[in-house]
Amino acid sequence: MRLKFVPPLMPTLVDRPPEGDGWIHEVKFDGYRSQIVIDDGNVRIFTRRGLDWTAKYRDLVEIAKGLNVQNAIIDGEIIVLNDAGVSDFAELRKAITRRQHDLYFVAFDLLHLNGHDLRDISLEDRREVLQAMIPAGERIQFSEALPGTGAAVFHLVEQAGLEGVVSKRKDSKYRSGPSTNWLKAKCYTIDEYELLGVEREPGKPAFALMAERGTGRYIGSAFITLNREMRERLWKRVQEHAGTAPKGMKRPATQWVKPGLIGRVKHLRGEQDLRHASLQNFREEEGT
Repeated sequence: MRLKFVPPLMPTLVDRPPEGDGWIHEVKFDGYRSQIVIDDGNVRIFTRRGLDWTAKYRDLVEIAKGLNVQNAIIDGEIIVLNDAGVSDFAELRKAITRRQHDLYFVAFDLLHLNGHDLRDISLEDRREVLQAMIPAGERIQFSEALPGTGAAVFHLVEQAGLEGVVSKRKDSKYRSGPSTNWLKAKCYTIDEYELLGVEREPGKPAFALMAERGTGRYIGSAFITLNREMRERLWKRVQEHAGTAPKGMKRPATQWVKPGLIGRVKHLRGEQDLRHASLQNFREEEGT
């Protein structure tokens, strides 16, 4: 019987990795969650939602055909690395269309192998089998567990500029859908964005609406955590730079500003738009 796509197990977002000996900790890669399905030499690659993207990953399909298995379902992430050796989501889309040779598949779980459904055996045992079947030095790689406590691993990953850590219970079975057996802790980063306006409603927190510099694309709001003196300075600047709403944006409680104010925003690393974001500081753009 032909193997089918299995909806993936989805980790729960937490602030910090768990502690204790019952967990393994892996790097959270910044790419596309994907699934390789091998059936008697036939290879298909699916997206996280089950779309068949085999045609988009021609090189990885050929490499997967070289694995010494009859049939298998492998859970992992498709990534591309930047010059620093860190997975780079922004470059991934370009690589899919123009640089297939730069794509890697990082394998972290094995759901099926040679007629055996492995989802009911422990994660530790599944990963041991997976590691043994993936040759070193290829563009299908095994996701190594990082040694050390959750706190130590998270600190190292943060310092290295990586997206975060995924912690997994060693004894857990594989179950599709949201799960607390896998926990993801994301690192924060600070970037500068253009301030579009400030949203203020009585009795509610104030938010800064931010856009990408250069493109003006709205990417989300940041909670204003400034101290009193800086908040008053911000309100003054917003009033002095009062502008009109960008095309297509209707937010009645927002005071819009003209281009020229830049905000420093702390936010979760590895997201296309701002998540868990806070405004740390602001300045006027040079030349305005």
